[in-house]
Amino acid sequence: MKIDSKSKKINKAWLHDHISDPYVKLAQREGYRARAAYKLKEIDEELKLFRPGQVVVDLGSAPGAWSQYLRRRFAPKEAGVGGAAVGELNGTIISLDLLEMEPIEGVHFIQGDFREDEVLQQLEAALAGRAVDVVVSDMAPNLSGIASTDAARIEHLIELAIDFARNHLKAEGALVTKVFHGAGYNELVELFKQNFKKVKPIKPKASRDRSSETFLVGIGLK
Repeated sequence: MKIDSKSKKINKAWLHDHISDPYVKLAQREGYRARAAYKLKEIDEELKLFRPGQVVVDLGSAPGAWSQYLRRRFAPKEAGVGGAAVGELNGTIISLDLLEMEPIEGVHFIQGDFREDEVLQQLEAALAGRAVDVVVSDMAPNLSGIASTDAARIEHLIELAIDFARNHLKAEGALVTKVFHGAGYNELVELFKQNFKKVKPIKPKASRDRSSETFLVGIGLK
């Protein structure tokens, strides 16, 4: 396959940014699989969403950085071992993704599409009748570059996440989803406002400046 010079330049620029990215270096140093862990960390530090003992579902979890952050967040604080990547865990983390994910100690991973009954049944079994405290979704569609098509794909994933949250969240629970500024963004904010008492858009510092990625957090079901 022939790669044109423009593609080579873009790939080189991305690689340079990636290698020199402070969050990439931090993730490598602290044992996270991706810099995305720091996005969830910032959201958590601002809104205080996660506490040991909670039940959290991580949609679109691969490669697992958000589940790793949650796992450390739920490590007991006794004997100074809070934040441990292995060992005892005070809480339940259920992760789902279409892709495979390397195991994380204490995290229940389900591979599949949660829109399918079989996968949903596995999730129901893992929940064992418990309501969910927080749903986090880093799901993103394959973007085509066609604004209207991409907006529709993003909206569909957000609608699925909200529907899932409505069926499984505690009344005071929260949903965190990745969205993109652009076509359809205002409609997504409105959709959140229709379903949640409090809606907070957050652009973490760990999100690259030139990325249109941002996050919407809904707290307390209406």
